[in-house]
Amino acid sequence: MLIKIEQEQSIRKTVADPKIQKAVYSATARLKEKRSEVVSPEALPEYQELREQAHRIKRHAMENLDYYLEQFEKNLTAHGGKLIYARDGNEVADFILNLAKERGVNMLVKSKSMTTEEIHLNERLEHHKLETVETDLGEYIIQLAGDRPYHIVAPAVHMTRQDVGEVLTRTLHVERSDVPEEQAKIARVTLREKFLAAGIGISGANFLVADSGAVTIVENEGNARLCTTAPKIHIAVAGMEKIIPRAQDLAVFLKLLGRSGTGQLLTVYTSFLSGPRRAGEVDGPEEFYVVLMDNGRTKLLADAEKRESLFCIRCGACLNACPVYRKIGGHNYPGAYSGPIGAIITPQYAGVAKDPWLPFASSLCGACAEVCPVKIDIPKILLSLRREVAEDNAGEAGSPMERTAFRMFAWVMRRPKLYALGARIAGKFAGLPGLTSFGPAAKWGSTREVPRPAAKSFRDQWRDRRKGAR
Repeated sequence: MLIKIEQEQSIRKTVADPKIQKAVYSATARLKEKRSEVVSPEALPEYQELREQAHRIKRHAMENLDYYLEQFEKNLTAHGGKLIYARDGNEVADFILNLAKERGVNMLVKSKSMTTEEIHLNERLEHHKLETVETDLGEYIIQLAGDRPYHIVAPAVHMTRQDVGEVLTRTLHVERSDVPEEQAKIARVTLREKFLAAGIGISGANFLVADSGAVTIVENEGNARLCTTAPKIHIAVAGMEKIIPRAQDLAVFLKLLGRSGTGQLLTVYTSFLSGPRRAGEVDGPEEFYVVLMDNGRTKLLADAEKRESLFCIRCGACLNACPVYRKIGGHNYPGAYSGPIGAIITPQYAGVAKDPWLPFASSLCGACAEVCPVKIDIPKILLSLRREVAEDNAGEAGSPMERTAFRMFAWVMRRPKLYALGARIAGKFAGLPGLTSFGPAAKWGSTREVPRPAAKSFRDQWRDRRKGAR
């Protein structure tokens, strides 16, 4: 069996929870609808061209990563910043812990960063008695709840305003309110004190620009700007795949990122950070560090077929389009990254043997590839990972009956006439009520509705069309 029993039970529990189903479906539907509006041919005629251009830029950057990393380091250093290379999460945490100890810092503020979620940075720092506060509203709520992000862009997408009100009252001891605007004010008052008291601000990075040495951060709340300017020390933690060659390339990605993630033409704040505060500047950190993390990325880089996984700009569009994510939710994915992108990068970072079921958590409908702003062929990579699972015997790839059934299916598929006959016979029985309520099909049919077959098959329509064209 590919999936562990406890994992299957958790998924079934999520699917059966009407509150979570409604929260996730409504939120992802809104994001999906907004995206469709702003990338339509009428709103952005050059959308497909931008996608292709972004794909080419990312491919070029990954194929020449060594050159652009050296260029980035040179330009960052010229502006007074320092680049730290980290092989994994332990080295990232060790650097921050040692720096905090040297500078006498006991409180840190953080802006939203999936890279730090990936390495469980908060837990590592808090284990050493360093107070670490998330300042993105969604992340802050999640932190107070003792939870983890449910979505790449909207971390608290599974929580209702009533859930949020309960968390704020329980943890901050404030008067209960279920009004989102009042909840935001409560968080704002608390977080302002944290910004003023923090000695180190930690951020992620949406892009690292090689030709200028700049860190680019996009956000909507302004908390990242406070994290990167109020404390005396700023540390940006980024995966090495965030590198792009030129500042001009940002124009392509900024047009795609906001539209794909939240349906905005552009996010509210776009910050370009290129070093510590200079003489005459009124704000900014006194020390500026970029921690460049590997954590399995070079392993992906070495595989020409799967390298596309590193093109991801973390917009979350594939999650909103994915029927599997929208059903099983974010917490049923084992790593920090959920949805289709999590299904391809988590097995590559951790190895397919750890969670061999993950590449199979997809219907291969292709919706993820269709909405990806950098044109990552996610279904193709999923198939490649599935092949790895089978070849490496990483887990039991289905029951003997299932494997036999697929061998028979493959045998029929290679014989067109036999396949056509089988399809015709299947079409006669597919619409019968109760067909999937018994036998091997019962489990499959328990969570699916079998559509009634068309009155006329595609093969018949195609044959008639060809006759009419003669």
